[in-house]
Amino acid sequence: MLTFAAAAAITTSLAVAMTAGPVAAQDFRDLARQDLQRAHDELAANHPAPAVPGAASQTFRSWLDAGLQDALGRASQANSGDAHAYLMRYYAAGFRDSNIAITPTFEGMGPYFGTSWPGFTTGWRGGKYVVTYVKPGTRGAPRVGDTVVDCNLTPIEEFARKKLDLWEGNLDTEAGRVTSAPYLLWNRNNPFAAGVPSICSFQSGRGRPREIQIRPMPVVAGDLEAAYRASVYMPPATPLGVETVNGRPWVHVHSFADSADWRSFNAAVEGQAATLRGPQGFVLDLRAASGTGQNSSTARGYGLANRIWTPEFTVSRQPAAGELTYRATQGNRDWYAAALGRMEADPQFVQEAGPVIEQTREIVTAFDAAIAASQPTFTLAGRPAVADTGAANPVQGPVVVLVDAGCSGGCLDTLDLLSKLPNVRIVGSTTATDSIFVEPTVMRLPSNYSDLSYGHKAWTSRPRPNNTPFTPAQGLVYTGNPADETAVRTWVGGLFGG
Repeated sequence: MLTFAAAAAITTSLAVAMTAGPVAAQDFRDLARQDLQRAHDELAANHPAPAVPGAASQTFRSWLDAGLQDALGRASQANSGDAHAYLMRYYAAGFRDSNIAITPTFEGMGPYFGTSWPGFTTGWRGGKYVVTYVKPGTRGAPRVGDTVVDCNLTPIEEFARKKLDLWEGNLDTEAGRVTSAPYLLWNRNNPFAAGVPSICSFQSGRGRPREIQIRPMPVVAGDLEAAYRASVYMPPATPLGVETVNGRPWVHVHSFADSADWRSFNAAVEGQAATLRGPQGFVLDLRAASGTGQNSSTARGYGLANRIWTPEFTVSRQPAAGELTYRATQGNRDWYAAALGRMEADPQFVQEAGPVIEQTREIVTAFDAAIAASQPTFTLAGRPAVADTGAANPVQGPVVVLVDAGCSGGCLDTLDLLSKLPNVRIVGSTTATDSIFVEPTVMRLPSNYSDLSYGHKAWTSRPRPNNTPFTPAQGLVYTGNPADETAVRTWVGGLFGG
């Protein structure tokens, strides 16, 4: 599986360029209808789920047509680029598969965007929506720590589902709750969901809930960023680095993006490998380490592990790919054939990645055979398990891997390996989830305002079940304020026993 990964960054970007189509209309309502229908048709024709049995495919099947009709029924409200983006996100998110996404091709709303807010913000704490930030000087506001009971006379769970679920995050997951919670009471200019509520009830401790009239406030520069950062951990501007905290190395990996400075970071890790392997142990901080789900991000994580533990030690502990199921369609076959053509046309790639090219040729041949035989799918063996080489563990001390809701995509693949290494503990809070439908096809939708991406093969034998996060074991869960870095570091330091 990881051999083909090396080509993902090349093939994905070029695939987008080749599948772009002309804008057929300028009315965002019409554009939304076109894009929704095209996304539906592409997924119906080429996504693996319709041809793969099991629970992982049931949600896809149930939402594909029903979700399209649901979203089309809302298209008349798509009156702007941002509204169009919200509706595309809604349809894609309804599959409950993080590897299916429809993302804007323009720079849209960032995490700190809003048109108005009540002067305070909520976070997801212990299974409840809790006030996490109050702007100084806000009158009639609840107190930090108060629990939201209801808004607009609607129980808060029902209110949150209508306001946030599928629009801002997947509320069926812990990670989706955490990252979307600050938006519970904001107006994010989403025409499909309520803005700032007019009245909410809050409970302090075990006291009786009290109603508070909500007065929307205009947004002043910096307000919403301060509020969001007080509720959800956000990575530093430099996401990769190594520092020393209380005499122990702390390795920061807060991104798996290709744009991060991996060259300098990898050099720093190699330069400090001896220290990292020392008896004092080290911290690997993967909070907010978002990955695109492309295999290139997985390779980043495996490369880091190999620099610390050595390839000889990790090779037998890397998850076997097992069986990979491909849906035998002309569209999927053409994707691989186009990828193969680009690989063969790149002299440097030919020189450095011969096995990848050969594997891709085998896949194209398998597509041709299956399509000729009218077979709906075919299965190929992925990377097999490797026997223990007997190499000694070079890392002498304990390793704490710190995660949170922002750990997604390639971060989860990296945890599949790290969790199997000796003396490694996964700590912090529950991560995001991903599906067994992997390796992305990316295509431009008719409006040119959105890209559709989806996993085009099924890793049916993946040891970690579909949509299963990593959840730290009892005693390794951080229950404090995730935005209080001093508290987090003190807690992590205590895990080393002094």
